[in-house]
This record gives sequence, C-alpha cells and structure tokens, in this order.
Amino acid sequence: SRSTMDHQPKFFENLSGAGKAIAVLTSGGDAQGMNAAVRAVVRMGIYVNAKVYFIYEGYQGMVDGGDNIVEVSWESVSSILQVGGTVIGSARCKPFRTREGRLQAALNLVQRGITNLCVIGGDGSLTGANLFREEWSGLLEELAQKGKIDAEAVKKYAYLNIVGMVGSIDNDFCGTDMTIGTDSALHRIIEVVDAIMTTAQSHQRTFVLEVMGRHCGYLALVSALACGADWVFIPEYPPEEGWEDSMCVKLSENRARKKRLNIIIVAEGAIDCHNKPITSEKVKDLVVQRLGFDTRVTILGHVQRGGTPSAFDRILASRMGVEAVLALLEATPDTPACVVSLSGNQAVRLPLMECVQMTQEVQKAMDEGRFLEAVRLRGRSFENNLNTYKLLSHKKPDAELPKTNFNVAVLNVGAPAAGMNAAVRAAVRVGMTEGHKIFAVIDGFEGFARGKIKEISWGDVGGWTGQGGSILGTKRTLPAKYLEKIADQMRTNNINALMVIGGFEAYLGLLELSAAREKYDEFCVPMVMVPATVSNNVPGSDFSIGADTALNTITDTCDRIKQSASGTKRRVFIIETMGGYCGYLANMGALAAGADAAYIFEEQFDIRELQANVEHLTEKMKTSIQRGLVLRNENCNENYTTDFIYQLYSEEGKGVFDCRKNVLGHMQQGGAPSPFDRNFGTKISAKAMQWISKKLKETYRKGKVFANTDDSVCLLGMRRRNLVFQPVAELKSETDFVHRIPKEQWWLKLRPLMKILAKYKTSYDVSDSGQLEHVAMLPKEAETGAI
Repeated sequence: SRSTMDHQPKFFENLSGAGKAIAVLTSGGDAQGMNAAVRAVVRMGIYVNAKVYFIYEGYQGMVDGGDNIVEVSWESVSSILQVGGTVIGSARCKPFRTREGRLQAALNLVQRGITNLCVIGGDGSLTGANLFREEWSGLLEELAQKGKIDAEAVKKYAYLNIVGMVGSIDNDFCGTDMTIGTDSALHRIIEVVDAIMTTAQSHQRTFVLEVMGRHCGYLALVSALACGADWVFIPEYPPEEGWEDSMCVKLSENRARKKRLNIIIVAEGAIDCHNKPITSEKVKDLVVQRLGFDTRVTILGHVQRGGTPSAFDRILASRMGVEAVLALLEATPDTPACVVSLSGNQAVRLPLMECVQMTQEVQKAMDEGRFLEAVRLRGRSFENNLNTYKLLSHKKPDAELPKTNFNVAVLNVGAPAAGMNAAVRAAVRVGMTEGHKIFAVIDGFEGFARGKIKEISWGDVGGWTGQGGSILGTKRTLPAKYLEKIADQMRTNNINALMVIGGFEAYLGLLELSAAREKYDEFCVPMVMVPATVSNNVPGSDFSIGADTALNTITDTCDRIKQSASGTKRRVFIIETMGGYCGYLANMGALAAGADAAYIFEEQFDIRELQANVEHLTEKMKTSIQRGLVLRNENCNENYTTDFIYQLYSEEGKGVFDCRKNVLGHMQQGGAPSPFDRNFGTKISAKAMQWISKKLKETYRKGKVFANTDDSVCLLGMRRRNLVFQPVAELKSETDFVHRIPKEQWWLKLRPLMKILAKYKTSYDVSDSGQLEHVAMLPKEAETGAI
C-alpha cells in the first residue's frame, strides 16, 4: 500500500456515481455494527449522486422483490448507528440457492436498474453473491428469452458488480483483521466475565464459560487473554493427550497460591485431538469429580450478538461502508468481486474468492488434524494471540526457568489510562519467563527517586488485566530534576533495563534519560516505552493503550445524551472531550457517535465555519431529524471555548432548536479497560519485554550491561500495519513539542468521512483508499491492529 506522504491527493469528483444504482443487503447471522455499515453505504452513495436501495430480509427479499427493494433517502438511515443487529433484516434463504430463485432476483434488480450490490454477511452470504455475479449474464439472457426483459436491458445491465463486507462476530473470515461485530461481542463477553469474577471471588468458585465460535476460537482465545483465564479450549488448537490431568494440576496449583477463583473458557466448537467435542458440561464434571471444586457453567449464547455496537465496530463499519461504495464506483467488468477490510488501520480490498478459499482451507486443516497449519492459516494476529496466551497463562516451575541475573524495572508515567495494568502484568510475567528479576516502581519517576521500588512476582499481578487506572501509581513528573537520585536507585538496585508504560511524559522522560547518559553511566541500559494515554498523542504510534476505552466512554455518553432528547423538541448538544491539543478523541468520537461537527486544534476553524455549521444544523432541523451533536476538543481554540460555542449556537438557533452542553471530564480516563486495550496492552508489552531481553544480551560485556547508542532507547508503536521499535531520538523531528502532538496524524484523513456522513459537501481524498491485494501477499510478519 502506498505511503500517505508521497501520494498526490486524488479527489473523487471524477468518480461520479450519477446514473448508478447501488443496493445494500445484510445476510446470514446478525452482528453489531451492520447498521453503521448500511448507513455509510447509503450516505456515501447519495453523496456521489448514486441511487441507493435497501433490500430487506437479505436474499429472501431480493427473490421476493416488491416492497422488499426500496429506494432510500438520507434520512432513512438516521439514528441507526447505535442500534445493534440490522434494521433491514436478515434471513436464511433457500430459494436463492436454486437457479430459479436467482433468476427471479436478477429480474427484480434489472427492473430497478440495480447493477451494484453491497453484501454485508458471512462467508456463505458472500459466496452466494459471487455465484450470482458469475451467472449474471446467463440469467439476463434467459430472462430475455422468456420475454421478461428486452435486448436493450441485457446490453445496458450486462455486468453485476459486487463488494462484500464481513459481518460476523466469530471473526472467522481469512484475510480480514477484524470482522464487523467481533469487538462488540468481546465487549459482551468481558462484561460478563468481569461480573462473574466478583461473585466467584466471594465463594472460591470455578467458572466454566461457554462462548460462541462454532468453527473459530477467536472469541474464546481473545477473551481468555483479556481476563487472564486459567485454561481455554478452542477448535484450532486442541489440548494434548492427557489434558485432563494437566488442567487439574494447574487449577489446584492456582488454588494453592491463594487464587480464589478459576475461569475456564470453552469455545462452542472446542474439540480434542481426536476431533471429539469438549463441552462445558464435560469440563465442569471433570473439575468436580477430580478436585471437588464448587463449579458453575455459564453459557453466554445470543447475548454476544446483542447490545449496542462498540466504538471500534462503528468506526470499522463506517470506514468499510465508504470504501465499499468507492470500490463499486471503480469496479470494471474485469475486477474480481472483492471484500473491503481493514489491515492495521488501513483499508484494503481483497479478492472475495481468495478469502473464501482460505477460510475453507482452515476448516479442511482442522478436519484432517493439521492443527498447527489451521492456526497459521487463521493469520498472524490469531497466532500471536495464541502464543501470548501460552506465555502468560502458565508459570513454569522455577527449576525450568532460565536465570539471567538481569534486573528490569517497570514503571507507569503520565496520567492513568485503562489497560496500563494489563501491560504491567504482561511485562512482569514475560520478564520472569525470560529469566529476569522484575522490579515495580511506584508513582513514576518521582517514586523512583524516592526509592519506592520493590521486586514483583508472578502471583502479584494476577487479576490485573480487568482493573482500570494504574495499580502501580503514576505521576506526570519528569525525571530531569531527579536525575542523580534516580541514578543512585538504579545503582543500588542494580537495574539493567527500564520499561516505561505511559503517555507523552514517558516519551519526554526517555529523551531526558538518554540525554543524561553522558553524565551518568547508570542510564546506559536498554530502555523501552509502551504508549499508554487516552489522548493518543504519542509520536511513533497510531494507537495508545487507553484511547479505545475513552472512545467507548464518549460514544456511550453521546448515545445516552441523544436518547435524552428523543421525544423533546429539537435540540443540539455541545460536548467537550479530553485530549489536550490532540483531536483524536473528538474526531473519532464524532465518527462513532454520528456527530454533525467536531472542532479540533489540528484543523483551524473560524467564525465563518461556526456560522456554516449552525446554518447546516438549522436546515437539518427542518427535516425529520430532530437533534444535533457537536464535539469539541478541550484545547481546540483558546477563544472559541465550549461556553462560547454553546452561547453562539443557542443564540443563532433561537426559534429552531435549543442547546445543551456537557463537559465529559475525567470519566474518560476511568472505567474498566475495553477488550481492545486489554489485548493491545498485553501483546505490545510482551513484545517490548522480549526486545529488552534481546538488547540485554547484545549489550552485556565483561560482567556489565552498557548501552549508549540511540537504538537502545526505543518506543514500540503501531505503525499502519506493523508494531515497530523506533529510537526516541529519531522521533524528535516528528514531534510538535509545544502542543505535545505528532506533526502528522493518520486519523486526520478520516475527517472528511465524518463530514460526508453528516451531509456536508467536502472533498474526500481517495488516494489512500484500498488497493486490490492478494490474500497470500498480506505481510506474513505484520503484527496487525486487530486485537
């Protein structure tokens, strides 16, 4: 994929959809976020002057025709962004599996001039769509022979273009990082696990939790990683022969360590190495018979499909919906049917049948007992999750652990961010597995200077993944004024490496420590930083731990605020978000909550723009849409304050709408971490600790560690599709130190998207839209942004 730096902007004014008709349908099982995708397809379609149709009830509606295929307007998709399931309905459809049914469907489409189809569903639905496309010209000829359409129509509608989006909570479609609905399903599972943990703690219980995923263990694996489960059963990686004994030994060891609860997660399709099912009841009976533990089974069932979509799913679905319309407009008779997807934070297009083929390969590998191959085919992200889980869930006996005699200190710096504790847990456990002694520093650099340092063990971090805030304590204090004292503590405790988990202050702290190396040898050790801040303003990383949780808080609050207005007169809400000078939360929150405008520091605005926004809202209120939402980043402009904007809108909207304002404040920093933050924190921190081990080996000379090169002080960040280590010295040129933000930010490219979905005329740069790639070509080594 092309870099954003070197592309010439290419706007899609020349991609006019005038005269084109696009239809959208949802098929197969429902998934949260499908409505966000439908909304994006409709609004983007209308934006490029195409006619857009709903097909109700999936393929069944396409076959039945009539009122099931309806042209829609802008307002048809108002207020559906936050609704779970699919408002246009989904149904299993037998008739479409027959040629007769497809013939009828083709007739219904041709009568309305529809030759562009956007299908949101699982692999079955998408395979059906591809067959329909391949048969299309034959179907039209048959309809002409039967006299149902004329020769002119056969010529005019000769080709059918198809673009798919995968909506499936199982995340079982190869080639895509995350399918629509997966993140929301994880939210439901984690809410239940967090609730169960509190009750299980009271009674010393074992809980067996059954989650969905007939053929795919993604949900089970990721939720096990996110809650630190004791054992997990998934179809792709059955336990070895004699697993019953190993599991019981592990559970009793954990009890002996004073762990009051055990959690075992079972995917509904879990099997043993002989392809025999492993059920939750079977696991429960085993624990009761062998260990006599008080054990309960909870089957989550359809709860996982329900509820409102998470912020991640709304943004994913909105981006994919817009990308799908672009792909349809650019399609030629020669381009294969494609699936739009996200790799890292980048849109990609993949040939539909290559993805389907690879998905079927996984099942084949499992049926034939080639389980390692099945895990590899699931993709890099799945494999990494599995390896990280294996690394963190089970402590090897001390005799089996290597001994390196290295001491590594871990500290949190900056404001608290949800997911910091998951990162500390991973660092401690991976560090111990690598043979180091791990020291926890309390209260950041300030605590370091005061000698608040203690050795921390495997059991000390049990149950940390689900805790919000920072258990170690964190402060914004920078090390510069304490250099001598910190150097003393490094010497006293013989600290050979530092791992700092934090925000912009952590980045500045590492710059100060590396600058102090000339004076203090103690700082000549490997140092690594893992970005953790709700503001997401650390240079060198597209994502920071904690930002996803904050975004979900903002989105939930906006949903409630919008709901509070239903039934009242027309109303506009002005909402202030955190983030310092970084507009990430305001911008992405606006995209996820369906806001009309988001004011951010990175995109200067003046009174003319404010006036245009007010006029835009006034026009909107004359339609059936009764409410507006405006987000403002706290530091976007020193004069146009939240109060100013509130008063301006109140005055200008008199007689049309009234105004309310809300400052979200510190609730954005609190709360239990989202599944994304737990897993991102866990995986990125584990990788950082492995880097420390490598650097310690490289820099150990004559009985001591000495590292004084730039590449021994790094930040580990997510860049487009990969996790990369970057020397902090090299990131200086990318940083705006005055405003504490990176000079270039990837998410600014999504600004026009928000405006288009809020009915503004704006130009959308499509040079960064997905290019068609092949599944096999997706970088095997890419550590993607999927969680």
